[in-house]
Parts: sequence; structure tokens; C-alpha cells
Amino acid sequence: MVKAKVKVGLAGYGVIGKRVADAVALQDDMELFGIAEVSADYRIRAAIRKKYPIYASLPEKAEEMKKNGVELAGNLQDLLKEVDVMIDCTPAGVGAKNKPLYEKNGVKAIFQGGEKHSLVQASFVAQCNYEEALGKDFVRVVSCNTTGLCRVISALHNSFKVKKARVALMRRAVDPWESHLGGVINTVLPETHVPSHQGPDAQTILHDLNIVAMAAKGPFNLSHLHFAMIEINKDATTDDAIKAFMENPRTILVNASNGIAAPNSVIEFVRDLGRPRGDLWEVAVWGDILTVDQKEKEVYIVYQVHNEAIVVPENIDAVRAMTGLEENATKSISKTDKSLGIMHGAVS
Repeated sequence: MVKAKVKVGLAGYGVIGKRVADAVALQDDMELFGIAEVSADYRIRAAIRKKYPIYASLPEKAEEMKKNGVELAGNLQDLLKEVDVMIDCTPAGVGAKNKPLYEKNGVKAIFQGGEKHSLVQASFVAQCNYEEALGKDFVRVVSCNTTGLCRVISALHNSFKVKKARVALMRRAVDPWESHLGGVINTVLPETHVPSHQGPDAQTILHDLNIVAMAAKGPFNLSHLHFAMIEINKDATTDDAIKAFMENPRTILVNASNGIAAPNSVIEFVRDLGRPRGDLWEVAVWGDILTVDQKEKEVYIVYQVHNEAIVVPENIDAVRAMTGLEENATKSISKTDKSLGIMHGAVS
């Protein structure tokens, strides 16, 4: 017997929302039922061209959206009557305000990393704690940086058992679409507290992880860049560590010696592959930088986290776990990766 498709609604059609919408539309076990928004800007006009049904998130915005040429299928309350799960991609704090409405309508919901862990029953990175989201009503897909941290650290932990992780994050100043609105120019802006929030956030996924993270913003916008020093409990060589990443889901190894010398090179590479929006769903680890100090049992890694795209597959897997479409993490990850064209292993 063929399972019915899970009906998915989306709240917010910004940087993450529009990418998640496209990813949901590619799944053969999900139906993108509609998008709830408050805006009539160019992004919604792109959604209309894709024939995505549009709903007004707030009743008071409906008239304004109509006046600006947006044909509405209804309001958020109408959408909630039809869907099984909402993926909330609204700005930080808005999801928390939306949660009572989801509860009232008996609709499961996935929130993004801008919301607090305390809002949900489980925070989520598919390859690390898929089972914790099984059957849950409210799940949070953690931030881009935390997702990247968890993918990288879990690869080493599964093979060598991580003793301690120390990570320095060089964050992009602003998303590309809003670069004209401001950003860091000709300087670097350190975060003024230690640890930065990504370390404690990673512990909501890898619960016993010993980690401290520090962060700063830099004058670029193509991705985040992490520098990790990770102590392990087992003996390992550099080749052993490379093998662990080769086998790790959603991690690719790139090499500066092949011309991929910086984050812009990685983005250009995936553009050449024909990726929509030049998206990098994987973590890109520099294989020719990765080094293991065998005496100290310490692994040194540099890797790239694409803030615009990395959490997209996690949202898809969260839908499957919460609704019971797939109870096995490996099967869900494989299905999502095939639909999007996600790679792993050495690519350059």
C-alpha cells in the first residue's frame, strides 16, 4: 500500500524558507501545500511563478498583499487546517510566537536555529540524533554553524571518540541578499563572550561533548569558515581522519592544491555543478590542510559552512522523523541526498 504524502506548510519565505520550499517540492513522499508570508516582495513573486500557493501569515497583511498583486489562497489559519507539519522559517522569535497557533490546531512544527532549545522537544541534526525526533511534535533544526560543528565532530567521534573540541568560527558578516543594508567592512568584529553560543548549542545534539567555541564576524558573505582543534581518545593518523570524513554523510573533501583554495572557490565549484543558487548543502573540509598530531592525539581541521543552505536537508529529514515517514536515519538521509544531489567524499 502506498503511503499518503505528508502535507507540509511553510512559514517564512526568506533565505532558508525559499530553499526549504524547493527541497520539499522535490520529495516524492511530501506535498508542499502552501507558504505563509507577510510580504509581497520579489521573493514571493518568485514563489508565485513556481506556482506555490500563498497564504497571509497575518490577517492585517492580507489586504496589503492583495493590493500588491499577490493572489492569496487564504490565511495562516486556513493553511493550518490542511497540513500535517509546518516548517517555520520566520525570523528569530517569530516562531516562538507562532507555536501556540500550531498547538491549537494540532499541527507538528519544525523551527530553525534562531529559536531556543527550550521551545521544542528536541534539537536536530539528522546524522547525529535522528531518533530523538521520532514522533515528536516540535523539533528545532539547529543553526548553520551548529549543524556544521555537529557533522564534523560526529565524524571524528564515531571513529575515534572525541575528548575535547576547541573551535574558532569566522562568521560571514551578512547574508548576500542584504549586503546593501550594511555589514562589516575592512575590519573583524569579535564576539565579546566566551564561549560563543554555538558550543552550548552543539551540546543539545551531542549531549556529552566537551567543547568551547569562539567567534568573530569578517568582511565577507559567501559562507562561514571554522578552524577546529579536536582531541581524540584513540590513536589515529591523518589518513585515518581523512577516511572518517570520506565516509561521513554530507561532508566533502576539497583540496587547495586543485585550485579550491578558499570559500569563494568552493562556491564557484558548486555553481559549475549547476547547483540552484550555488548552494552548498555539505560541509567542505580541506583535505590537504587536515592534519593529525599522533603524539598529542589532536586533529586540526579547516572547513566551510554555507549559512544559506546547510540546514535545508536537515529540515527534510526532520519531517520524516516527526511524521513517521521513515524511522531509519540512514534511509532518510540517503533519500534526501539523492533528491538534492548531495555529495560526500573527495570531490577535488
